[in-house]
Amino acid sequence: MKKELDNTSIIPLYHQLKEILRDNIESSKWRPGELIPSENQLQKDYNISRNTVKKALDDLVAEGLLHRIQGKGTFVAMPKLDQSLSSFYSFSKVMEEKGLEPKDIIISINKTNADPNIANHLQIPEGAPIITLERLRCAKEEPIILETSYIPQSIISDLDKEKIQKYSLYDYMQKEYGVIVTNAKEIFEPVLIREYESQYLQVKPGFPALLLDRIGYDANRRPVEFCRSIVRGDRCRFYTELL
Repeated sequence: MKKELDNTSIIPLYHQLKEILRDNIESSKWRPGELIPSENQLQKDYNISRNTVKKALDDLVAEGLLHRIQGKGTFVAMPKLDQSLSSFYSFSKVMEEKGLEPKDIIISINKTNADPNIANHLQIPEGAPIITLERLRCAKEEPIILETSYIPQSIISDLDKEKIQKYSLYDYMQKEYGVIVTNAKEIFEPVLIREYESQYLQVKPGFPALLLDRIGYDANRRPVEFCRSIVRGDRCRFYTELL
């Protein structure tokens, strides 16, 4: 039985509709990947304005419960990818453990020199030679993270594109150079996706995201990688346990 909106309530109509749609998702009436009724259909079903429907849907898209595909409609989003911060992790291995096929699209591999910021993170002299690896990290075909890694050339002299697509970066570093990343320091902060990032992550500029800075260390506490990632806020969330 379809729930009705209460025009006499002090609760805005868009919020009432939003909660009805949320309940359809959370109760599994609408399942992940399912196409939901169009804006026109919801407008007719609930006898409300197009703007009211649009605001309710926009809020649920921003919360990551729905996602839009241009020309196709609005779909129930896949569940967010949960990752614990209580232990060291690898994106590729996390995806494999969750039964999702990790896929990396290499955007560029360049040999450059460390600017002051990168040099500070890697504890190397300014201008020291580094390798810059920019990748789009996907779960199956869905883009999740836009990631740029900076690695001192004193640690790794070159990156093989074919092998990087076959192995995780850390596995490659260990297999090819004997460099083992044993732990890392991470810093998170909320950001809005910029135009350049939106083209790869397939969301609009201004979409909520997490900026994740990671410094990876070897067993001697030597920085071997500085990584800056833009993580889609609608697809990932991180948690920790307080004991």
